[in-house]
Amino acid sequence: MDHRFVGIPELTDVPRVAVVIDVMRAFTVAAWAFSRGVERIVLASTESEALALKESHSGWLALKDGAPAAGFDAVNSPGLLRSRDFAGRTLVQKTTAGTVGALAVADAPLVLCASFVVAGPTARFLRTEDAGPVTFVVTGEGGRAEEDLACAEYIAQRMTGGDVEAAPYLHRARTSGAAADLAAGLRSGYHPDDVELCLETDRFPFAMVARQEDSLTVLRPVEVPETSAARVGRRSR
Repeated sequence: MDHRFVGIPELTDVPRVAVVIDVMRAFTVAAWAFSRGVERIVLASTESEALALKESHSGWLALKDGAPAAGFDAVNSPGLLRSRDFAGRTLVQKTTAGTVGALAVADAPLVLCASFVVAGPTARFLRTEDAGPVTFVVTGEGGRAEEDLACAEYIAQRMTGGDVEAAPYLHRARTSGAAADLAAGLRSGYHPDDVELCLETDRFPFAMVARQEDSLTVLRPVEVPETSAARVGRRSR
């Protein structure tokens, strides 16, 4: 399956299939939110839009990067999110890179958002859909974020269905600048477990597909059963 890796500034056309990668932390957080009961995630372009969407829809919640702020119910940290109960709720998410990348390709026929915690299901979904050429959008650092590029390359290798060792890709992510900043507590809205939670491979059994719903870009989980071949190809986390 053909694929390419681009940063958000390099998007010059609408890809046929886009996989938007944000490991630390937007799409690790999104996966955790779904695991805690969120029904859907609405991707917002600005914090003001996120708050306006929340205020105009009863029961919706809002999440942002950085420190806690008035009007927002959660921050972009898997460690701080993992004990929350969001059963049946809609969550509006705005982050610095991940949501920006997803909205940049929102008009593509197929858009998935991914990180290591959903890498295997994402690869299996793409194989099942026989998706064709895939554009991996590496959201961090203008397309140069090592943790995002490593995850994108890992999913691309997993798409073949062959035997892929996760450790080299996880090592690149663990030694990335983003991981160092998180480990040092240099990013607001941080939990000490965030780096490790972002590096759990295939923690969840679903892919995350973004579609247009009533003029909004909405992310939903899609269960992807694991085949026998996938179990053979998967390596220990």
